[in-house]
Amino acid sequence: MLRHILALAWKEFLALLRDPRSRFVLIGPPIMQLIIFGYAASFDLDHVPVAIYNQDSGAAGRELVSRIEGSPHFQVISHLDHDAQIPPLVDNKEVLLVLHIGPRFSAHLAQGQTADLQVILDGRNSNTALLALNYLRSIVLDYNQHLAAAQGQTGPPVKLSMRAWYNEDLDSHWFIIPGIVGLLTLVVTLVVTALSVAREREQGTFDQLLVTPLRPTAILIGKSIPGLVIGIIEATFIIVVAMLWFDIPLRGEIGALYLGLLLFLFSAVGVGLMISAISVTQQQAVLGAFLFLVPAVILSGFATPIANMPEAVQYLTYLDPLRYFLVIVRGVFLEGDGYALLMDQYWPMAIIGVVSLAAAGWLFRHRMY
Repeated sequence: MLRHILALAWKEFLALLRDPRSRFVLIGPPIMQLIIFGYAASFDLDHVPVAIYNQDSGAAGRELVSRIEGSPHFQVISHLDHDAQIPPLVDNKEVLLVLHIGPRFSAHLAQGQTADLQVILDGRNSNTALLALNYLRSIVLDYNQHLAAAQGQTGPPVKLSMRAWYNEDLDSHWFIIPGIVGLLTLVVTLVVTALSVAREREQGTFDQLLVTPLRPTAILIGKSIPGLVIGIIEATFIIVVAMLWFDIPLRGEIGALYLGLLLFLFSAVGVGLMISAISVTQQQAVLGAFLFLVPAVILSGFATPIANMPEAVQYLTYLDPLRYFLVIVRGVFLEGDGYALLMDQYWPMAIIGVVSLAAAGWLFRHRMY
């Protein structure tokens, strides 16, 4: 029986490698998405387009402007002369932020008074606007401290000292790229597995498969092996690239990561075989895979925190294997987690895998004819 299962698995590998479309699915999209996500997907802002309307002729206003121009987060693209220039820049999305320095800014500071700054933000993308505003606040806070020291003032009575754990530089790539391990592995494994039985039906070889000595359970096992192997290879490649190319630290136990990976692939293969069992054509299988992928990514916490979702939606996330694997891969990479800390993430994926494979077996037996 084992020899027959391995022979079926080898047949699946050959079918994947001989089909140009399948080879492209295995190689092309993962590499392209890794490059795109690794470089383009970021929660950080650099070179934010800014316009400055400086009506102040004093040294204080010029120093503040020079600090903004020297910041890596801002790019001053325009110095304005009057109010009428502001609306077109914001309306046409030429700038995200306009800083207005009043005519008596330096005079008020010299007299020990409070000097106001007006900030005009493009609020159409609220998250981006808030990030830019926080960058500007940091510059103004540093300027205030410098000004207080220059004037011999003691400064504010409370000084806030911050230290970020697990991601010392607050680099969002450290958060995004480990998540890509789960995202791309799920995409490739799910598509490959979803196509397995559907390919047999479409090519007319499904009946030949049924007359072999293999029972339906053994056929499913043989169909699942290529997805597991390819998923491990894909994940290993992305992990190596994350460590060596993007310099993401791997602080935890590599065994704990791969145990989570195996359970994650186990559940993903089960879902893929369910889709394949109910699909008649490969087109239906691909469509079914992506119908599962989109909500799975949204509900996983890949980009948006699960805690911010409505309570009813949060319950749905417990059915998503990607939710658990993201906790594992980010915990091992950034927090140094091991087996004991990740046990609560292992068993839900095992249950999802068992249930989905059982459902796939039932569907396969009832749709053989």
